[in-house]
Amino acid sequence: MTGVRTAIVVLAGVVVALLGWSWLGGGDDGSDDATGGDVSADDDGRPAGTVTVLAAASLTESFTQISDELARSHPEIEIVLSFGPSSQLVEQVLAGAPVDVLATADMATMAKAADAGVLDGEATVFAANTPALVVPAGNPGGVAGLSDLEREDLRVAVCEPHVPCGAAAERLTTLAGVEPVPDTLATDVKEALALVTLGEVDVALVFHTDAVSAGEAVEVVPVEEAESVVNDYPVAVLERARQPAAARAVVEAVTGEIGRRVLTESGFLVP
Repeated sequence: MTGVRTAIVVLAGVVVALLGWSWLGGGDDGSDDATGGDVSADDDGRPAGTVTVLAAASLTESFTQISDELARSHPEIEIVLSFGPSSQLVEQVLAGAPVDVLATADMATMAKAADAGVLDGEATVFAANTPALVVPAGNPGGVAGLSDLEREDLRVAVCEPHVPCGAAAERLTTLAGVEPVPDTLATDVKEALALVTLGEVDVALVFHTDAVSAGEAVEVVPVEEAESVVNDYPVAVLERARQPAAARAVVEAVTGEIGRRVLTESGFLVP
């Protein structure tokens, strides 16, 4: 068998994901699909099959790397990764999308899944993140601190308040006594980051790890209060997982040695 084949989809919204159920593995009829079906172990008893993972947008780089490295120890597992706003990912799960593993960028969104009874056991916190104030390379707007989010002469982007990066931005600005005047409300943190790297805004609030992933395309403006605003990231196997053994292997990779190393390198805080 070949190594782990990781398919990556960036989900723009609930409608797109729901229309794409047949690609992700089918509906609720429980039938086996051509890419792995209901297989949960190979002939040697090792976890096997296709595992569909919905993960927060800020996990794009780290989860892709973790999935690639998992190929070395579990070549019989095929991982399908889909990234997007945590709130929309939970909506997809609650609507019945065929998903095996869910990872969100805060506890509040995961709690909705837990309250609905769709998790197989409790979610595990595997990482944490903090907000970051970022500007395009060279800082053309002359941003000096969080209070500059109130400047009407600057183009400002923050995430929508119902997604984790937006909720974190609200907590941070409230703590600092700042009232931002956003020109753009991004659907997720990757959209906010892209607006900065493309020079379409002068400043944005994203997560620290996204600033790290952007490299020299952005500059981080220090914000003292940011260290006090921490988002915990939980991951869980879903009760309806079609390949529970393989799904647990993926979660173990995220929470174990591979995940801790990759997440640390990506700028996350790990427990």
